[in-house]
Amino acid sequence: MSKLGISHLFQFFIFVALQIFLFQYLVLFNTAFCFIYVAFLLFLPIQLPPVILMLMGFTTGITIDTFFDTAGIHAGACVLLTYIRPYVLRFLTPRDDYDANDSVNVNLMGWRWFITYALILIVLHHLLLFFLELGGIKLVGFTLLKVLASSLFTFTVVVILQLLFFSARRVAR
Repeated sequence: MSKLGISHLFQFFIFVALQIFLFQYLVLFNTAFCFIYVAFLLFLPIQLPPVILMLMGFTTGITIDTFFDTAGIHAGACVLLTYIRPYVLRFLTPRDDYDANDSVNVNLMGWRWFITYALILIVLHHLLLFFLELGGIKLVGFTLLKVLASSLFTFTVVVILQLLFFSARRVAR
């Protein structure tokens, strides 16, 4: 296994452990939940093949579902995130394209790119997650409030993680 693969495997275990042992208990006003495990999927390399990406999304989601006893809702939301991710990346492709080794990094891609990328994927993940949890379209107002508050909470933690642990290898665009 390559050094990069070991690094991502380590990230997987760290993010899942953080979600299970810490972030599941951090709830703001019984409305905003932080799903930190989504950061693992957001930070994966850009050039990752879609099938591998979706398998990683399913594995991440089903692992969380196993510990939370949530019958596949996290797996479904993670698979959606990993399915949509290549389209979002294609939509946000810079003029000079991505480098083969690029990973998602606010220092490499710039703030505008990162905010757009992360918010689109986090909001889509949370929309599916909360509506699957609800089991229908009842209580739409409160569910949309949970999606908005949880998306902002998760996004804030993702940005903090980016600033703390991911270094700049290139000049920001």
